[in-house]
Amino acid sequence: MAATKRPLSPHLQVYRPQITSMLSILHRMTGVALGIGTFLFTYWLTSAAYGPEAFDRAQAVMGSWFGLLVLFGFTFALFYHLSNGIRHLFWDIGMGYEMTTLRRSGLFVIVFSVALTVATWACIWSRTGGL
Repeated sequence: MAATKRPLSPHLQVYRPQITSMLSILHRMTGVALGIGTFLFTYWLTSAAYGPEAFDRAQAVMGSWFGLLVLFGFTFALFYHLSNGIRHLFWDIGMGYEMTTLRRSGLFVIVFSVALTVATWACIWSRTGGL
């Protein structure tokens, strides 16, 4: 039997990324980040049960520049995953499949997520007098 020449399926060297594919990948990544962040949140809550020393240690970790960066990223992941999930709910009822609507809703999800993240941290900053 002679080998048939079959077309190659698209792979990362050939495939040109689109906003829908990038947002899908980001949705999965933020889902993983939220799962990992839940363990971090659990650590913070259980440290309170172990006494003041453990809680002070957890607060020091969370209040460090790296801890705040992680919390900022967790906040973005939460708002992105939420808003993109709402976008998926519209798809589930058959709305928003036109290419222009896909692009607009994708950009809206990104802008909305960034805006909510910044607004949340601005509120935190104003109520605490800075970090």
